[in-house]
Amino acid sequence: MLHREYIENYLSEVAEITRRIDREAVSCAVDILKGVREKKGRLFILGVGGSAANASHAVNDFRKIAHIQSYSPTDNVAELTARVNDDGWDSVFVKWLEHNHLNPNDAVMVFSVGGGNAEKNISANIVHALIHAKDRGAKIIGIVSRDGGYTAKVADACVLVPVVNPENVTAHAESWQAVLWHAIVFHPELKMTEGKWEGIQKPKLV
Repeated sequence: MLHREYIENYLSEVAEITRRIDREAVSCAVDILKGVREKKGRLFILGVGGSAANASHAVNDFRKIAHIQSYSPTDNVAELTARVNDDGWDSVFVKWLEHNHLNPNDAVMVFSVGGGNAEKNISANIVHALIHAKDRGAKIIGIVSRDGGYTAKVADACVLVPVVNPENVTAHAESWQAVLWHAIVFHPELKMTEGKWEGIQKPKLV
C-alpha cells in the first residue's frame, strides 16, 4: 500500500469513528464527573501501557482545568512496582484503591483497548478494580474499544470507540481516549480554568 493511500485510509477511519461515537455516553460521563466534583469526591484513572500514559496526562487536565481531585496508580512507579512484587499484577489496582479508601463520592475511569476480561486473563487488574469499585458504590466511567469487555458491562457511562479496521484497533482506541477526555474536561459544565493558549488568544476587555 502506498504511503499516501494508508494515510488517507487512516484518516477516513478517524472520520468514521467521529460519526459513530455515542454522544449521550460522553454527556453522561460529564454529568457523573460534575457530581463527583460537587460532592468533593475523587477521580481515579486506570490504564495499562499506552493507556497508562494517557491516564497520567488526563490526571493533569482534570486537576488543572476541571478542578477535580484526580489520581492514577501508575504515576508512582515505586509504589506500583512494590505492589506488583509483593501482591502480583492482577491485584495492583484493587489494592491501591483499597488503600485510598474508595467511596461512593468517588469515580473510577478506565482507559483500555479491550476493557478487561478476567476469564481470558486480559487486563484482570482492571476487572478486579472495577469489582471493588462497584462494591464501594463508586461511579465507573470507561473509554474503551472492541466490545468494551468487563468495563462496558459495569460502567455507569461507557464510551465505546467503534472498531472500523481490525488492523488499527489499538491505535484508534488510545488516540480516542485523548480526544474524548479532552472533550469532557473542556466541556462547559466541567471547565473551571481556561487553557493557556485559549486565554492568550482571547481579546482583552477594555
